[in-house]
Amino acid sequence: MKLLVTGGAGFIGSAFVRLALTSPGQFSLANVDALTYAGNLENLASIANDPRYSFHKADIADPDAIEAVFATVQPDAVVHFAAESHVDRSIHSPEPVIRTNLNGTFTLLEAARRHKTPRFVHVSTDEVYGSIDEPHDADESYPLHASSPYSASKAGSDLLALSYFTTYKMNVSVTRASNNYGPFQFPEKLIPLMIANALEGKQLPVYGDGMQIRDWLYVDDHCRAIRAVLDKGRAGEVYNIGGSRALPNIEVVQRILAATGQPESLIKYVTDRPGHDRRYAITSEKVERETGWAPRMEFEAGLAETVSWYRANTDWISNVRSGAYREFYDKNYAGR
Repeated sequence: MKLLVTGGAGFIGSAFVRLALTSPGQFSLANVDALTYAGNLENLASIANDPRYSFHKADIADPDAIEAVFATVQPDAVVHFAAESHVDRSIHSPEPVIRTNLNGTFTLLEAARRHKTPRFVHVSTDEVYGSIDEPHDADESYPLHASSPYSASKAGSDLLALSYFTTYKMNVSVTRASNNYGPFQFPEKLIPLMIANALEGKQLPVYGDGMQIRDWLYVDDHCRAIRAVLDKGRAGEVYNIGGSRALPNIEVVQRILAATGQPESLIKYVTDRPGHDRRYAITSEKVERETGWAPRMEFEAGLAETVSWYRANTDWISNVRSGAYREFYDKNYAGR
């Protein structure tokens, strides 16, 4: 199998690439990434010299560049991770999420249609369901209620991908995962930001009262689920992927402080962000039933492993923070 992965230098994409190239199977893997602020080829150092792997720097919203990649690779399957994925960034500047998440997905779908690519997996998020009141959990038929430009762009790209199944009979599946965490995550999302700040003795900014509830999914579990959907998922179907561990944000922050040996006095409550969803909750029953996948990593063990990785890779944190991220970090997070 010739596999084309978009966004393979990002957090989840690079974890998928590493997993795929260390798992049994006869295939080659082409990684397409524009290397924007969160794309980091250091994440792929362990497999960079694998003869089955190739890297193609390209913007997924550039039709000519993507056509050249498809013509070269002639993939048997596409796994589409590439996205502008940070809610805060989408609030500050919505244009990039629309261009990448909507226009980029359209460009990829069109290329796959022209080249008659046999399989297309579109990777999305549980944020498309919006805030869900207890005690309900969203299944795949739950109404979409996006709250931010980011989640709206993902909801739109989900529907666009599914329309290519309905209209063109393309073999498209969509996955919607809960909050991911683990090594190599760019330090702007909750867990890596809090770990990085705690390790440096900086304040930990917590939105509102910190009681927003998120379900936590270890990144390798997510990647195994995507591989299961790639292999066993049905065309035209959506699959929720959750970690079955919902916690308030403040409890996650407190656990990080305990793991890093820092006092809770470092917590600083800050003004809540606009449109902040209160609770995300999904059920993964469908993907478990149809593919046999189930999460393996318990949250406590996964968090301990993640903290240990960041503690051992402070140079990595410094390197990514000194890049294009620096200005945004200084403006929106530093000193909070």
